[in-house]
Amino acid sequence: MADITAKMVKELRDATGAPMGDCKKALQESDGDMKAASEWLQKKSAATASKKAGRTAAEGVIGTYLHHDGRTGVLVEVNAETDFVAKNESFQQFARDIAMQIAALAPKYVSSSEIPEAEVNTQREIFQAQVRELGKPENLVPRIAEGKLGSWYAEICLLDQAFVKDEKGRKVSEVLTELIGKIGENIVIRRFVRFELGEGVEKKEDDFAAEVARMAGA
Repeated sequence: MADITAKMVKELRDATGAPMGDCKKALQESDGDMKAASEWLQKKSAATASKKAGRTAAEGVIGTYLHHDGRTGVLVEVNAETDFVAKNESFQQFARDIAMQIAALAPKYVSSSEIPEAEVNTQREIFQAQVRELGKPENLVPRIAEGKLGSWYAEICLLDQAFVKDEKGRKVSEVLTELIGKIGENIVIRRFVRFELGEGVEKKEDDFAAEVARMAGA
């Protein structure tokens, strides 16, 4: 078995954010292989998240973000099981990051399970029609359309979006799973609201030609 050094443990912790004890265990289980150890930690986080999923999370914080120009703002509720975790810096930073994510990518839903069935069916029909328009064989139409549907989810569902602060391109759901594994409590992104200045207001468009005519006394 490879000799696991403190430097190796720190390197893995810096790369994954996992607790030192878990990093050491992962390296031991992976015989010092960093990539394998990282995968071991991911599996552990997923297993922890699965076990915690059914537990009530009613504490937490309201994450906020206001863009520098004052035109876009976000409120997002992120829940944990205890007030102790709600005060954890990693948890609070995650809530702030998620608020910024929502401001930047403007999702409509937290997860695909929230999308009304009628909306999903309508979008599926649109994608199927698009695929047929391309002349694809009929037997391939459903499969290609479902692939397009998955890409659509990645645009409008927060958990399916790529996390804006993650260089590896992980989804928000994957980052959330990792945080659950790290903290050891169920964590839920409950709901959000995104405000954009003037959104939904019908703006008056002046008739420039008519204005010029009035000024000319026509």
